[in-house]
Amino acid sequence: MRNRIQFCSFLPLLALAAASLQAEEWTSWRGPYQNGYSPQTGLIDTWSPEGENLIWRHDFVARSTPVVMGGRVFVNGRAGNGIDEQAVIAAFDAGTGEPLWERRYNLYLTTVAYNRVGWASLTGDPETGYVYAQLVSGLFLCHDSDGNLVWSRSLKEEHGRFEGYGGRTASPVIDEDLIIVNMNNGSWGAQGPPRHRYYAFDKRTGAVQWMSTPGGAVYDRNTQSIPIVTVIDNQRLLITGNADGRIYALQARTGKKVWEFNLSKRGINASPVVDDQGRVFISHSEENIDEGTLGRVIAIDGTLSGDITNNGELWRWNRNKAGFPSPALHDGRLYIVNNSGNLAAVDAATGEIHWELSIGTVGKASPVWADGKIYAGETNGHFAIIRPGDTSAEILARHQLKVPDGRYAELYGSAAIAYGRIYFTTEEGVYCLGDRNAPFEVTASPLPSRGDEGEPEGPPATLLVTPAEIRANPGESHDFEVLAYDALGRPLGTVDADWSLKGVEADLEGNTLRFSDDSSFQAGALVATSGDLTAEARIRVFPPLPWTEDFSGGKRGYWIGGGRYDIAEEEGESILTKPVAERGLLRSPLLLGPPSLGNYTIQADVRNSQKGRRRSDSGLINSGYILDMLGIHQRLQIRSWSAELRVESKVDYAFEMDRWYTMKLRVEAEDDAATIRGKVWPRDEEEPAEWTITAEDPYPIRSGSPGLLGYSPAVVSYDNVRITGN
Repeated sequence: MRNRIQFCSFLPLLALAAASLQAEEWTSWRGPYQNGYSPQTGLIDTWSPEGENLIWRHDFVARSTPVVMGGRVFVNGRAGNGIDEQAVIAAFDAGTGEPLWERRYNLYLTTVAYNRVGWASLTGDPETGYVYAQLVSGLFLCHDSDGNLVWSRSLKEEHGRFEGYGGRTASPVIDEDLIIVNMNNGSWGAQGPPRHRYYAFDKRTGAVQWMSTPGGAVYDRNTQSIPIVTVIDNQRLLITGNADGRIYALQARTGKKVWEFNLSKRGINASPVVDDQGRVFISHSEENIDEGTLGRVIAIDGTLSGDITNNGELWRWNRNKAGFPSPALHDGRLYIVNNSGNLAAVDAATGEIHWELSIGTVGKASPVWADGKIYAGETNGHFAIIRPGDTSAEILARHQLKVPDGRYAELYGSAAIAYGRIYFTTEEGVYCLGDRNAPFEVTASPLPSRGDEGEPEGPPATLLVTPAEIRANPGESHDFEVLAYDALGRPLGTVDADWSLKGVEADLEGNTLRFSDDSSFQAGALVATSGDLTAEARIRVFPPLPWTEDFSGGKRGYWIGGGRYDIAEEEGESILTKPVAERGLLRSPLLLGPPSLGNYTIQADVRNSQKGRRRSDSGLINSGYILDMLGIHQRLQIRSWSAELRVESKVDYAFEMDRWYTMKLRVEAEDDAATIRGKVWPRDEEEPAEWTITAEDPYPIRSGSPGLLGYSPAVVSYDNVRITGN
């Protein structure tokens, strides 16, 4: 143990148990105080799957923490087999367990396996009643409490979101009028390089409000650290772990970086908690930056600024590999579960370890403190109730849940405490535990205050143009405004600004941007200047179909994923190539347009090649469906979900390496089905009348970005892309 204790300036207390209005609902993964603490009392000490204090249970396959709000339990997970496999968002009556509604969504353009679906917990907003979900495929959804879709975004197709086979996905975070998500991505324009970024959306409309790239090259593209929002020394901060191994504090309203702390040689997956002295606590299980050991729990002085790696550490607990669970914080103690399922109580001020207790063998779920007890799940299906003491702890009840075939039911989510009951999900069901004889009352509660920020003062220090990014069509008009913030990120209101355009042709009338009816492809920015400050809104414009692309103009700034592709000259003409990747994945898409397109046909010339025994694959993307020419297998394949092949059709097709072929992919989506047709022929021959391959999907994907796909152990080449309406 290493300690460095210093005086931290007094901060306004976070509204904890002494709050005049206690939180009765559980609207986000770590609860209303973002630290795994609930002020509720009268909770049960024991339970059993056979019925003791089991109020209700309902079949459902989940792996995250429920939202309990407005008398309802909202969960997400997965359902179906084969072609029926989909992501599911559902609501149950919190008192009775009666199913209220269910919504299912296709997953596409993802390599995440089916058993990882439902990774990120839902997030609820007490003000609007909305429930937000980030699916493993990058669909970002907003539903109202009755299950109606309010708005949706495709983070993959709009912002180049990455995902890995492991499926780690961060839950959204509500703060004031913002819903904030974080992801590893490589978008268009200046956001092309792979980074771990933060995006704040208007929680009511889904419009982008700010974007932040606090770090550099990422070590992992598959992380799940969820930010918290707190006020430290009058500054409202978003504090989070990053895929580059650092911890960042950003101004919550602007995304401006305040401090950073370099912790790990790999990405951070655990989420932080903060106490009323501005101490930030977080852990990881990868290699430490300063020595050849794995894992560390650390306390950071969150009152500092800049790079605080060398002066911000207060204490550390070395070699404790708590890489996935996040700590609970109550009454000056941290309760930490490590990867091996050991629960420990640690003094938040000094790092002293008071006790340790084994609650299982695999720790992924995070503990929750309520009513003098700790409620904790363990991956191998165990759910335990623990009574923590001063120098030891006692397990009051611990039971293992199993699926019908006798295997343990995986349990990854944390407990949610609301209305005097405990809710949690497993691979085999949603559970509600509590005292059957206790009265059940639905009591709404707003989110607790994050602390007193004081009054804004001084001149503006930061400007934001909102919306911060748009996608426009010819003939449209879009309104913008400029928001100013003081040095601590406190809002000063709107300000007047001088406007200019960068890389975009449009008419400026005040704060309104008007695009002509004949606008073509554009990618650029609207720039606002006020005094010495500037801010930008990113803009892309797409004309209606048909489109053609012969690559004579080079790589286009509006593409997503272009960093993996190059322009080459061949016989005096330009072609697009996907070279052999120097590192990272060999398969990646190039998205050519927005996800709003539907019922269209994409065609391109392609050429595969061979390097040693390895052959490349070339493909087309249309509305979430892929037509792939598989070099090694000498086969054509239509698919929609590469990890599961929910929709798949394949035919043998012998083709030569280093020869040009033409591929065509058409998707026709009706109300109750989609027909996907593909054909391939040598480029120097006539197009055949018949389609080479066909697939049917009873759960149609009705729209999605057009694109190219390449698997490049050897070079893949493309030319003469055409996209036309059906």
